Amino acid sequence: MAIDTSDFKTGIAIYMDGEVYQIIDFQHVKPGKGPAFVRTKLRKLKTGATLEKTFRSGEKFDDAYMEKINYQYLYRQGDELILMDLDSYEQIPVKEDVFGEGAKFLKEEMEVVALRVGNEMMGYDVPQFVELEVVQTDPSFKGDTVTGGSGKPATLETGAIINVPFFVNEGDVVKVDTRSREYLERVKK
Repeated sequence: MAIDTSDFKTGIAIYMDGEVYQIIDFQHVKPGKGPAFVRTKLRKLKTGATLEKTFRSGEKFDDAYMEKINYQYLYRQGDELILMDLDSYEQIPVKEDVFGEGAKFLKEEMEVVALRVGNEMMGYDVPQFVELEVVQTDPSFKGDTVTGGSGKPATLETGAIINVPFFVNEGDVVKVDTRSREYLERVKK
């Protein structure tokens, strides 16, 4: 089914240049002079790369029907992640490099969403915000301040390494944005 720029909505997927892209953000622009256009931010589902693109108003695309399947992360087995389909309870192995960057933030029993177009798996989404325990970081010293410097590296319980403020210590639970890989706040237990 063909859609045009007036049908754009956040989250829909389209075929462009033989690849599937998901619309992250869009804005219809009607300048005082010249034709209207649509400014978009797109995410290539295969790689997760984002790009900004402008289209003429009324431009047509093939709609990519994107199915979302809910899985639960069970455990890691070598370089594979074992997921369970929450509807059929079927367990499937997924190579960590196929899963993508989100694998670094997976905690047992966490729910993930698989994105499938046709018979092809396009990617996996982990929750945008996760709470994880800091298992290793340098101790804080008197004189370290929240604003002094960019912080220090910390290893989380899943093995991911992020930068945290100096006041964060081992054993603290921190909230992390999985898209930007940034520390958001320390969570009270």
